[in-house]
Amino acid sequence: MSKTLLYGATKIDETNSAYAPIESLAAFQWRNRVFVIFADRDNSRAARQENQLLADRQGLGERDLVVLKISGAGVRPLFGAADGLDGEAIRRDLEALEIGEFAAFLIGKDGTVKLKVSEPITNGELFAIIDSMPQRAVETLRADQ
Repeated sequence: MSKTLLYGATKIDETNSAYAPIESLAAFQWRNRVFVIFADRDNSRAARQENQLLADRQGLGERDLVVLKISGAGVRPLFGAADGLDGEAIRRDLEALEIGEFAAFLIGKDGTVKLKVSEPITNGELFAIIDSMPQRAVETLRADQ
């Protein structure tokens, strides 16, 4: 299993495209985190990821997550509102694998990629990553007041 956590770099090279906001998902910047699932050919890993995520809709909502599933060029919102998105543009901007391969990406509220996985991730792992982000800490403090 491949898991690349892009969050937590001690020094960010802003010329590195890994830290540039994702243009095709700009409508979500500073409003939502976005979890993008690219379906594999037999769709088993994508279905497993989808089922795991949707089992905790409250957790998704608390973390301002929008979940998108991309199959080919089509984009289907699984959780949260999303209209007029181009699956090919998202695939290109995220430098995702070829059509038919599974991958999932977490995009932070700042519009940058925070996590890339090649196998489904549990809600516990995903939520722990989000909850460790500075923006989430601020949100949690505001909610407690």
